[in-house]
Amino acid sequence: MLLSKYATKSPWLFRINTGSCNGCDVELATTALIPRFDVERLGCKYTGSPKHADIVLITGPVTARSENYLKRMLVEIPEPRVIVAIGICAISGGVFKDSYSIRGPVDKYVDVDVNVSGCPVRPQSILDGVAKAIEIWKEKIEQFHEG
Repeated sequence: MLLSKYATKSPWLFRINTGSCNGCDVELATTALIPRFDVERLGCKYTGSPKHADIVLITGPVTARSENYLKRMLVEIPEPRVIVAIGICAISGGVFKDSYSIRGPVDKYVDVDVNVSGCPVRPQSILDGVAKAIEIWKEKIEQFHEG
């Protein structure tokens, strides 16, 4: 128990697209692939499995088609976790808000810890949001081990 308090692992990122136009997803790819905006310099790695995720990056408004997928993924992501809404569509529904197929913003389904606004979001903003998410994640881990 003492070792787990002081030796934390690097946070793993998992991305969920709940119906975005892919503008924010292109910018997320920029933070993963281009050395200038490399998210790995913050100590993060992307994972393909929600079961390994610590920080979840969600893009797009929740659509009728993605609603059940989002709910299934959220069940699989272990606590303590940090949810980051990427882009104005994930935060409020954006320009798609009143569309027949939009079920709502991400915070209708899960408590969002960090909002990163923009349309599309700039890579620098994504890095700032991930840095803030890492701080929140470390606090949640500390509380998790104490409780």
